[in-house]
Amino acid sequence: MASRTTGRIFRRLGYLSVAGAAAGGTVYFIYRPREVPGLDAASVPPPTYGEGGVFRPPHFPQVKSRAEQIADLKASAGGSFQKAKSNILGVLGGGESEGDAAKGAAAAAAGGGEEGDPYDLLVIGGGATGTGIALDAASRGLKVALVERDDFASGTSSKSTKLVHGGVRYLEKAVWQLDYNQYKLVKEALRERRYFLDTAPHLSSWLPIMIPVEKWWQAPYFWAGTKAYDFLAGSENIESSYFLTRSKALDAFPMLKKDNLWGACVYYDGAHNDSRMNICLAMTGALYGATMVNYMEVTGLEKDAQGKLCGAKVRDLVDQKDGKTPQEFSIKAKGIINATGPFTDAVRKMDDQSVEEIVAPSSGVHVVLPGYYSPADMGLIDPATSDGRVIFFLPWQGNTIAGTTDSPCDIKQNPVAKEEEIDWILKEVSNYLQPEINVRRGDVLAAWSGIRPLVRDPKKAASEGLVRNHLVTTSPSGLITISGGKWTTYRQMAEEAVDEGIKEFHLQTQHVSNPPLVSGVEGFHEDITLDGSCKTHNVRLIGAHGFSKTLFINIIQHFGVETDVAKHLTASYGDRAWTVASLCAPTGSRFPVRGERISPLYPYVDGEVRYAVRHEYAQTAVDVVARRTRLAFLNAQAALEALPKIIDLMSEELKWSKARRAQEWTDSMQYLESMGLPKSKLGLSREDVEAGRVGKYTDEEFGLYARNDKPDEMLASDAKFISGRNPTMGQDSAANK
Repeated sequence: MASRTTGRIFRRLGYLSVAGAAAGGTVYFIYRPREVPGLDAASVPPPTYGEGGVFRPPHFPQVKSRAEQIADLKASAGGSFQKAKSNILGVLGGGESEGDAAKGAAAAAAGGGEEGDPYDLLVIGGGATGTGIALDAASRGLKVALVERDDFASGTSSKSTKLVHGGVRYLEKAVWQLDYNQYKLVKEALRERRYFLDTAPHLSSWLPIMIPVEKWWQAPYFWAGTKAYDFLAGSENIESSYFLTRSKALDAFPMLKKDNLWGACVYYDGAHNDSRMNICLAMTGALYGATMVNYMEVTGLEKDAQGKLCGAKVRDLVDQKDGKTPQEFSIKAKGIINATGPFTDAVRKMDDQSVEEIVAPSSGVHVVLPGYYSPADMGLIDPATSDGRVIFFLPWQGNTIAGTTDSPCDIKQNPVAKEEEIDWILKEVSNYLQPEINVRRGDVLAAWSGIRPLVRDPKKAASEGLVRNHLVTTSPSGLITISGGKWTTYRQMAEEAVDEGIKEFHLQTQHVSNPPLVSGVEGFHEDITLDGSCKTHNVRLIGAHGFSKTLFINIIQHFGVETDVAKHLTASYGDRAWTVASLCAPTGSRFPVRGERISPLYPYVDGEVRYAVRHEYAQTAVDVVARRTRLAFLNAQAALEALPKIIDLMSEELKWSKARRAQEWTDSMQYLESMGLPKSKLGLSREDVEAGRVGKYTDEEFGLYARNDKPDEMLASDAKFISGRNPTMGQDSAANK
């Protein structure tokens, strides 16, 4: 009897021990110490004062100029080939005979005359995937060139939701639809999400996102889903999801509608500055030896006698903008990769006119609202809108982004957001906010449409639907096309495209024994061996090495810039903020000492315009106002007001003619129309803007604002007091008795 009792006691103790160990393990897993990217000290310490009080700023390596990059492109085909081609083009002008010119071109192609030095890979497209491919190939020791018809990140890559995420909704579909492809997409994206934070901590960060819970039974469903999301991320996860009671949810997100709010689940995803990330990829690739040229349009693809692609014909559009005859020449390469996003089929048809189209473009519209619509450090997701689409409500760069829609569209360079899509987003947002918060159309500071290039696998039946992840295909002539995917998976897409190029074109990677000194500090060597395999998950981008959360203090103390300006510079440029701040003009004031704002509403300064031209290949005012800075995305009207100063600064740097300055104004106004600039502002001239006529409201708009440009008209609620008197403490005030 005693032995049975003792056995029961030991069994119970055993059960309690197992339960305690499981509970303890769960608690440790949730609250274990973690390395949060960006919170550690910088890999490279900030510069200091040396002997004799001499300040030693970092000496960052310089990328080649655009002219030098173009010379490298031309050299790939050799001098004889380019000369022969010029002769062919000059036949109609009375030069040598067409037969002689053709013979010259054939001799050059066969190797006669000056030998060319063809590229291993030519990448068409300067978005996230294209620049990622160029960096990957260059870091493997391959000779690579990239050409982009517009600017880097000019398309979808600058018009994303600004999230670096696995996709909670994709995980839900993977579970309920038993879709393994959706599961793979989420798993891959969660891994890549961590690489963003490791390689570009200045441009990426963690963002908590709230899912409101309206019914008690939703709480365990959402909680289980967010925990599964955490579990799937595994060791790449940093912060764990958690549940908030109703009161805590309202404390974290005071704007939430209180009715029917039961609580909230909060999970973590990444957020980033998309076009700045794209520019950093391009510039890092250039430092590693890739030839990166924007505003270089591909006008045709070239094939050898066997029908295999061997190069491309291109045209320099900057010459055209300057009123000159555009340079046209050939680039020779062993292989070509098409990474043009929504324009994928246009390049595929250059290769084969009969090819079936695979891109199904979808419009993703976003609107930007003032920052007071959301907390500065908490996002919101509505997983089930009125028509089943998912909508995000996220803080970004001091404002609030709301989006996105998902509807079929036509392919355009700068699509305009449709009014009905903007209205739908505002209506959905208002459903989650307190009724006294009136979400007004007049509060929309900017609105844009990004084209999501969904793809259909040409090897599968049309009935199998669109591929949500990416697709790599190779044509009979050797054109590799990488399409689909999303920002978060750009690095994995680039790796697969380069792997395919190496296999298809029989390329030999090389050990990079002398990598560029991206950090700008002699003696600092990264713990990475570039042995010819893919290492982009470890290759840190420009600005990452010297970045820390406290770097802005060093910038303030040395250059005397304003605090919000210094924080913005370090978050946008990382350690390159030292160079940007040094390019800021003195203000002549006691403080700030440097940094003239290009817009009084935002922390963008003049040094950024100079840096964009000198170090980031900016060629137009739109490049600066939209992609080097994000002003057009934050506030289209503020961007319009900043245009005169931006054009003047760029004109000083690039020596623009009067005609070019006028053309820049016209082109910029067309672009701002696609960013939601009100129609009433589109006809304004530069003189109107400089005269302050941008801010003049019409009678219809006047009623939306308590403070406006008619200060002599006071509201009924305004206090009336005698000029010169203290409005709060008069002689009869109780405080004086």
